[in-house]
Amino acid sequence: MRTKPGKAKAYQDRRDAGHVLASYLQDYAGKPDALVLGLPRGGVPVAAVVAGVLELPMDVVLVRKIGVPGHVEVAMGAMASVAGHQVTVRNEEVLARYLMDFGHRAAFDDVAERERAELDRREQLYRAGRGTLHVSGQTVIVVDDGLATGATMRAAVTVLRELEPARIIAAAPVGLGNTCDSLRRVADDVVCPWNPKDFVAVGQAYEIFDQTSDEEVIRLLAGQQP
Repeated sequence: MRTKPGKAKAYQDRRDAGHVLASYLQDYAGKPDALVLGLPRGGVPVAAVVAGVLELPMDVVLVRKIGVPGHVEVAMGAMASVAGHQVTVRNEEVLARYLMDFGHRAAFDDVAERERAELDRREQLYRAGRGTLHVSGQTVIVVDDGLATGATMRAAVTVLRELEPARIIAAAPVGLGNTCDSLRRVADDVVCPWNPKDFVAVGQAYEIFDQTSDEEVIRLLAGQQP
């Protein structure tokens, strides 16, 4: 894992973050057996820059965070889908911490069902006209705009592992607390240039952290410049 000391605001926006992240991934530049996969929606603008700098193909892994009722930014789990495979990951630590807030674990299934519908919608929208994603034997660089609990990245790595890539690199410009360390249990490598211990939200690392639209994701996947 690679990190550097933090500062007040590391990145101007996702494009800036993508350039910084790409500088930590130069070992993969131009590799014929490597590709970049963005996590929609916010990870796609970062991934587009990384893919452009490294001259690698880019695609997406569809992921959805399963948020705690009443605390939607806190992930009690996540789900991911690629090439007909779908995986749901539970964050048992968060589930235990917020158990009293939402009553019982059946709430997890209720939220997961709603998020699955959105996952399916995005898969149809983002992957329309695109061929099946093939990662077997490839080095896969999975990119998000930041790692809070790491639930969505873990879900993405887990579902990709079923497709037997040669190597999976989890990469993000910023990771909160011990999340980057914990991802080493599931990814072959973790590239996380900035690892502040006192942040509570990924957006604190950015001057501009606006919402990424469906239209922007589709545009970037079509190969237009970020």
